[in-house]
Amino acid sequence: MTSLAVLDAEVPPMTEHDRQLRVERRRVLAEGVVELVLASDTDLPEWGPGAHVDLVLSPTLVRQYSLCGDPADRRRFVIGVLRDPHSRGGSAQVHDELVEGHQVTVRAPRNHFSLQPSPRYVFIAGGIGITPILAMITAAERAGADWRLLYGGRQRASMAYLDALARYGDHVHVQPEDEAGRLDIGAVLDRPAADTLIYCCGPEPLLDAVQARASAWPAGSLHLERFNVTEIDHSTDIEFEVVFERSGVTATVPAGVSILDVAIAHDVFVLRSCSEGICGTCETVLLDGEPEHRDSVLSDEDRDCGSFMPCVSRCTSARLVLDL
Repeated sequence: MTSLAVLDAEVPPMTEHDRQLRVERRRVLAEGVVELVLASDTDLPEWGPGAHVDLVLSPTLVRQYSLCGDPADRRRFVIGVLRDPHSRGGSAQVHDELVEGHQVTVRAPRNHFSLQPSPRYVFIAGGIGITPILAMITAAERAGADWRLLYGGRQRASMAYLDALARYGDHVHVQPEDEAGRLDIGAVLDRPAADTLIYCCGPEPLLDAVQARASAWPAGSLHLERFNVTEIDHSTDIEFEVVFERSGVTATVPAGVSILDVAIAHDVFVLRSCSEGICGTCETVLLDGEPEHRDSVLSDEDRDCGSFMPCVSRCTSARLVLDL
């Protein structure tokens, strides 16, 4: 996950989830893509396939990147970073300033794209979306699961990790667009398959195509990770009261103002990063009220269990109570 907005406010102070890591190794993977190995002298938090970390690049600049190394390696985080031609500072700083030996603040892993156990998987990746899929393939191999990967990109030279994927032979279908056009999603997804999970990460057109093709599959088959924000309609915003239960604070949330901004204005501590509903940093628990979920990261199961993203979500009731 990457390409998130510059914060309007400073990143909250260091917590037990933040640590300084050094760039142990840096290498170019493909045109516009670098891999960073971030090392620690002590064990890092455990993580699973699909997880991402925050890079705190400045007091007002945080970016999320998927972990693509081996979860068994407790001393290293590995990320692959695409230089965004429209970068607002994040990927450009990673490419230009994070050289070997450099120290960077890394916020511990979170995962809203976790790999669930299954006998069979279909993995679909577009461009830099291959990064979270790599760790999933490693896990599927270790579990003895049947899997296949469709991997598309603009051109072969811009597609990262082709060398690492070559070992898997016919399990992997690589399709550069300039050689063979776009991936034929229908050929893989038009017939729902039993006991098979679909994991897809990449640009919005790919996600939309996969979502459309997988609509006939059993509920819960499809798992997506989005890079970009779904546009939110604020015309229906209403004012409501929010109770930050653990802080003992009650405040008014005006139309057009986020719960997260209100929390910070009242000195209620909440970790924040993208402030756009796609990174999961500010996730909290809804205790009471009728939520209006507007994020792009929580599953229906997450929401049913009370997960809530105060950066973008609101409520349709007069009062909302959060575990903050």
